[in-house]
Amino acid sequence: MASYHFLLLVLVAAARIYEAEAANKLSTNFYSCSCPKLLPIIKKGVKNAIANEARLGASLLRLHFHDCFVNGCDASILLDDTTNFIGEQTAVANNNSARGFNVIKDIKANVEKECPGVVSCADILALAAQYSVVYLGGPSWEVGLGRRDSTTASRSDANNSIPGPFLSLSALIKNFANQGLSVKDLVALSGAHTIGLASCRTFTGHIYNDSSIDASYAKFLQSKCPRSGNDIHEPLDHQTPIHFDNLYYKNLLDKKVLLHSDQELFNASFTDNLVKKYATDTAAFFKDFAQGMVKLSSIKPLTGSKGQIRINCGKVN
Repeated sequence: MASYHFLLLVLVAAARIYEAEAANKLSTNFYSCSCPKLLPIIKKGVKNAIANEARLGASLLRLHFHDCFVNGCDASILLDDTTNFIGEQTAVANNNSARGFNVIKDIKANVEKECPGVVSCADILALAAQYSVVYLGGPSWEVGLGRRDSTTASRSDANNSIPGPFLSLSALIKNFANQGLSVKDLVALSGAHTIGLASCRTFTGHIYNDSSIDASYAKFLQSKCPRSGNDIHEPLDHQTPIHFDNLYYKNLLDKKVLLHSDQELFNASFTDNLVKKYATDTAAFFKDFAQGMVKLSSIKPLTGSKGQIRINCGKVN
């Protein structure tokens, strides 16, 4: 009888450990019972936003990326400044360039009407990024859910964590490795630059100072962007800026990309072969991009009792 009770205690303890571990893992069906209409609500919100302004697809993907690179995918980028902290929105990589906040705000409001206090802003952001890529012609991937939202944000952490457009290849590799992402993830996820725009200030150094750029393309961009002033926006992929495809990599081969950090991926380095592969094999790019997004979206999520479910994505409850 004693051995039976001991076994029972062991089984109960094991079950509790399993439940605790399960609570810290993301699940694709996390809201299947608590908010069954979640996915259609987010999909509709993203579709309407992109239909109104195609650029928002890239903006929502970038918002998720910049969120995850700063202390994990916890929607900290959505928090407005308070008396207790200066948030991430005015960090160098985000200031006057991060966009899509109102899209997430509107989606969150609709989700709250359907399932009040249930779905995190971090999960909405992860799903919005996926739907944006799919809507613009890119691959889909399994989005694990169950993240919770942070209760603080840090501009200094954002400045130290988000990769900038001036980084060398070695700096990019280190930056991604700090997030648990491989060199293959770096090259594949950089393919996100097949959509969206960049401002002159992010690439003037590349078009005026670098030799690793096609001369005619540099001259064309110089006519749009003087060394100072006139900070307009140019497409990251000059051919199909609102269609998710592999032309970004073909542009790398032709040395016709905007950012110094992008061209670093194809500049007599060991990443050249991956660039060549993706330039000729869209399926391979889509597969590796999707796998990279699964890893990216799983960076240090708050789960279980950590963090909170924000009612308003811009402020702590």
